[in-house]
Amino acid sequence: QVQLVESGGGLVQAGGSLRLSCAASGRTFSRYAMGWFRQAPGKEREFVAAISWSGGSTSYVDFVKGRFTISRDNAKNTVFLQMNSLKPEDTAVYYCAIPWKESAPVLFHPSEYDYWGQGTQVTVSS
Repeated sequence: QVQLVESGGGLVQAGGSLRLSCAASGRTFSRYAMGWFRQAPGKEREFVAAISWSGGSTSYVDFVKGRFTISRDNAKNTVFLQMNSLKPEDTAVYYCAIPWKESAPVLFHPSEYDYWGQGTQVTVSS
């Protein structure tokens, strides 16, 4: 059974930083790309960042480029999202996800992912 467990969310002031972690089990982690998405109240879930199975390729949505960094540690079956220069508009529940297809490059659409974590709340105060 695939499980994804996020941690690291919390309340931070604008301009601050948080590091999210997502621990995966139930699949050979190193064979799969990983993604981070977020969902704010009243809005649809949106893509934030993704990383290829090897970690060699990454992609970000425009509004986090230069502020967020996705990385992974395949030895620890964990993917990270380092978030710097946080803004109030970054407030959302953040989810990690694993796609159904092995060895895929970075993937952007939620439909390409079949397992999701429970989410971790990030709140940025102004």
